[in-house]
Amino acid sequence: MEPGGDVIAELAADHRELEDLFSQIELQPVDHPRRRELADRLTAELVRHTVTEELHLYPAVRKHVLHGAALADKELVDHARAEQMLKGLEDRNVDDPLFNDTIAKLKFEVASHMREEEHELLPKLAAALPPEELVELGRLVRRARETAPTRPHSLLPNTPPAHRLLVPGTGLVDRVRDLLRTTTR
Repeated sequence: MEPGGDVIAELAADHRELEDLFSQIELQPVDHPRRRELADRLTAELVRHTVTEELHLYPAVRKHVLHGAALADKELVDHARAEQMLKGLEDRNVDDPLFNDTIAKLKFEVASHMREEEHELLPKLAAALPPEELVELGRLVRRARETAPTRPHSLLPNTPPAHRLLVPGTGLVDRVRDLLRTTTR
């Protein structure tokens, strides 16, 4: 993605990347080890994406969009469901039937969530904020993505202020863990 996009372009690009990762997983034979690698990448990208939304998108929606609190709360419930699925996927082998079942359910959940965001939440935010504020939110999303965790952490709060304090440290720990996991394979 080119730097400098507004929050809507940033999140839409994330959505397309997630769709692509799901497609790549589906193209692999059912028990192929590449599915595990792709599922790990999907997990990292999905966690980064949800954390950036929780840090920057949903607070803006709450503040600027009519009935924004209800919209943001619904999105957080969606995130929690996806996080539970990611946790269930984390230690499953590709030859476990639940691996494929979880991927299919996760794809459905994420696709539904992305549609709702793109057709309802993001247009409402675009109507409520001037372009320069949307660009600033895009900058914040890009910056948050760099430090966001790459693994699901169900005990990590998803609302400020604790969220803003704990996410960068958790992201650093996850990146070290990812690096160690990659070098030991």
